[in-house]
Amino acid sequence: MSETHAGSDELTFSLVRHDPWFRLQRAVGLIPAHGLGIIRQCLIFALVTWLPIAVWALYWKRALPGEIAEPLLQHFGVHVRCLVAIPLLVVAEIAGDLISRHFVPYFVSSGIIQDDMKSQFVHILRSAERLRDGWYAWVSMLGIMLLMMLIGDKEAVHLHELIWADEGGPKNLHVGFGGWWYLFVMRPVFIWLLLAWVWRLVVLIVLLWWISRLSLHLVPTHPDRAGGLGFLEDIPLMFAPVIFASSAVLASRWGHDVYYHDVDVYSFAIPLGVYVVAMVMLFLGPLVVFMPILHRFKRRSLLEYGALVGQHGRLVRRRWIFQEPIPDAPLLQAAELGPVIDTVAMYEVIAQIRPAPIGKAALLAVVLPAVLPMLPVMAIQIPLKDVLLKLLKMLL
Repeated sequence: MSETHAGSDELTFSLVRHDPWFRLQRAVGLIPAHGLGIIRQCLIFALVTWLPIAVWALYWKRALPGEIAEPLLQHFGVHVRCLVAIPLLVVAEIAGDLISRHFVPYFVSSGIIQDDMKSQFVHILRSAERLRDGWYAWVSMLGIMLLMMLIGDKEAVHLHELIWADEGGPKNLHVGFGGWWYLFVMRPVFIWLLLAWVWRLVVLIVLLWWISRLSLHLVPTHPDRAGGLGFLEDIPLMFAPVIFASSAVLASRWGHDVYYHDVDVYSFAIPLGVYVVAMVMLFLGPLVVFMPILHRFKRRSLLEYGALVGQHGRLVRRRWIFQEPIPDAPLLQAAELGPVIDTVAMYEVIAQIRPAPIGKAALLAVVLPAVLPMLPVMAIQIPLKDVLLKLLKMLL
């Protein structure tokens, strides 16, 4: 193995590959020996969770309008969880793998991590992998799953989404096979995949926090206005399918209430606002860990470059205002500084360094997938044109 190839291998990090869930799926054949097997996973998970429920409901005449008061077809949440949300949580593994494998080596190739810190950086990556693969987290998630199964029977009485599976009458809800499949197969699968992404988010936050404590070689005049950390704005993109999946499930429940129970769509305005804010805070969290270092970096750079610009300006003033001969002034001949206007522009770039590597692209990567599934719900009562105009005003 060449030195270059070995170096690239030690800088490789993936949020998805080789964790216990990944290894289990590979062991049972869900994930092939090479690649992620995304299409295979999507088809299997969607069919296993949705098909038994649909077949049971069709057989017992609980699926279509006219058969019972609230058939399965009208409960959008069941179909959205199985056919949209669960596949999206699987598809998100592509972004989680590719983006994490891209931005981690860039810390070194861009010069932000220099040779004297590379060994510590590699040690951090290996520590993050051990955290990602830690069995205690995955066993804890399994415990949550088992707890849900234990309380599933008691929850059935309170779940409006299970009315289509009721076999006990209006006063004594007793779900049949389709309801039990919903409680003990479909919902746990959805929650498990969602919990896996919550843990990956935690691992990512810890990884970036460890990196932020290294001696990073940032560039004050970098055009991304983040000292060279602007490439991290791609990170929220890996969570966009996760956000869309959770938003779609929420929208499907609200859509059922609005369409079939005449609930006012405006009653969801505050919950929707809280949800979007929560998504922004949660999934921009990995980038917020760089706020302290960028704050110190900006303050220090303003002092350093302020002194440089001041010295340059004083020499210019002496030469051209006071007409003093300045025979030896290399600062005035420095090509990289240029004329006075260039030094001023350089200082203004530093003054515009952002508090965190968060820009419009990162914000849209979170807000759009959180809001878009809500558009069909709002369009039930509000003209789509008005909905889009309100959305544009909120984003712009």
